[in-house]
Amino acid sequence: MFQESVTLTLAGGVDLNGFDDLLQRRLRHLQVSYDHNSRAVWVEFKYQHRPCFSRGLLDDLSTVQRVIKQIVHTDYRQGNTNRLLFQIITSTDKRVFNLGGDLAYFIRLIGAGNREGLRQYAKICIDIQYASVTHYGVPFTTLALVEGTALGGGFEAALSANILIAETRARFGFPEVTFGMFPGMGALSLLIRRINPAMARRLIMDHRVYTASELYELGVVDILVQDGQGRKEAADYMRRNINKVHGLHGFQAAVDRVLPINYDELNDIIELWVDTALQLSEKNRRLMAYFARAQTKRFATTESLVSEESTQLVSR
Repeated sequence: MFQESVTLTLAGGVDLNGFDDLLQRRLRHLQVSYDHNSRAVWVEFKYQHRPCFSRGLLDDLSTVQRVIKQIVHTDYRQGNTNRLLFQIITSTDKRVFNLGGDLAYFIRLIGAGNREGLRQYAKICIDIQYASVTHYGVPFTTLALVEGTALGGGFEAALSANILIAETRARFGFPEVTFGMFPGMGALSLLIRRINPAMARRLIMDHRVYTASELYELGVVDILVQDGQGRKEAADYMRRNINKVHGLHGFQAAVDRVLPINYDELNDIIELWVDTALQLSEKNRRLMAYFARAQTKRFATTESLVSEESTQLVSR
């Protein structure tokens, strides 16, 4: 269903099939496919080891975004009536969407006092988030489908989509406060576009894991579906809206006007995040190392691991 190929024209007369071949050779951390019926590109995390935002995954995402941006800008300018309309990001592993930042990498950079390395990592993240939430600066819609666990930066990535779809088994949370950090790659800015600031603060600071149903009731999740139905619902949503896309994009433009996302704000916050990381105590670094090991276990990161076990560690 999602592997059907179609020829789209890029600047210089290069078609998507040729770019697809290039991307598939270069990408180690993503699976990219085109769904002709939905006029959508599917971008799926494909984890090699830990299901987190490694530099490799971030670099692949940046590469794919550059290609998609070129496609949608060119087709929009040329008035292509069959242009790409949607991007959806998800994971090939239904049990885990993404467990957040590469904590093992952070520990190494913090230990070396490498401020620039931390800042570069964070900047790549906000560049990716900003491109997604602003839908590449053209009438276009980005979606996220979360079927499993989304923590920290994984939660932020889901929030950066214009439409967030979640299955009932999905779980979301920000564990960063447990080890003396805070989610600094857009969490607050993105949350307050969806819910009131006081509730956004609570979601970030209480370091508990929320169910998809809870977040749907709060307004964080846009579409809640039964387990196993996420991909079908995402494809159906996009197909249903093809003939209503002008209204969809017009409304998104209104949202952008009323609730604008400010890149300078995101950039200022990552500087605060870097400052905080470099001031972490030895105890907090040990807690971060604990969560890094949990990322390595992949599927061991559950609500109990994040809340109960981390609480025990904090009390030691």
